[in-house]
Amino acid sequence: VLTFNIYHGATMRGDFDLDYIARVIGNTDPDLVALQEVDFMTRRARGYDIATELGWRLKMASIFGRAMEYDGGEYGEAVLSRRSFIRTRNVTLPFTDGREPRAALEVITVLPSGDTIVFIGTHLDHVSDDTDRILQVERINKEFTGSRYPVILAGDLNAVPGSVPIGILEETWGSAYDRESPAPTYPSGNPVKKIDYVMFRPAGRWRVRFSEVIQDSVASDHCAYFVVLELL
Repeated sequence: VLTFNIYHGATMRGDFDLDYIARVIGNTDPDLVALQEVDFMTRRARGYDIATELGWRLKMASIFGRAMEYDGGEYGEAVLSRRSFIRTRNVTLPFTDGREPRAALEVITVLPSGDTIVFIGTHLDHVSDDTDRILQVERINKEFTGSRYPVILAGDLNAVPGSVPIGILEETWGSAYDRESPAPTYPSGNPVKKIDYVMFRPAGRWRVRFSEVIQDSVASDHCAYFVVLELL
């Protein structure tokens, strides 16, 4: 599993290079990818459907979920998958008037083992006040903790370990990171704080086999975060 905030396709060199971003993703050979800050047909993204473009480059199924209209197009989340989707759903998350709308994009897929799982990509509010993030994690818990299938939640949560929003999630979700020494994921040039996560539930159904922060100072302002999970 990989989660990656791709900064709407712009790189830290100031150009627009989906080939570079695709290489960073492809180097981990992921089965499932949660992407944040994804543009769909915006002017700043040159009219590209970024999710489809990255899916084509990586030979993966892709789906985009809108959080809001923006710059002549749309802006939100995307999921890439080695396997096809048997169901998808885009869940609007609560937000305060005047702040950016947020969403959680859910896909249901079947693993080569025959196991059906749920994969959710999301991007929570970014301002310093926790109010919207708390509302958003409460909605995520309400919407997804009752699933009949094992679930993975991945994304840019804009909250550090030990914060109230992460604490609310970790009451019911397992986390892939080392809680004693969380590896930072932001900013990509010199990471100093962890705000990108992979979580899962039921916690006892998943085993973390490996996790790594992929630091590339060009592809985005975030590091990608890669986790290998085993379904027990």
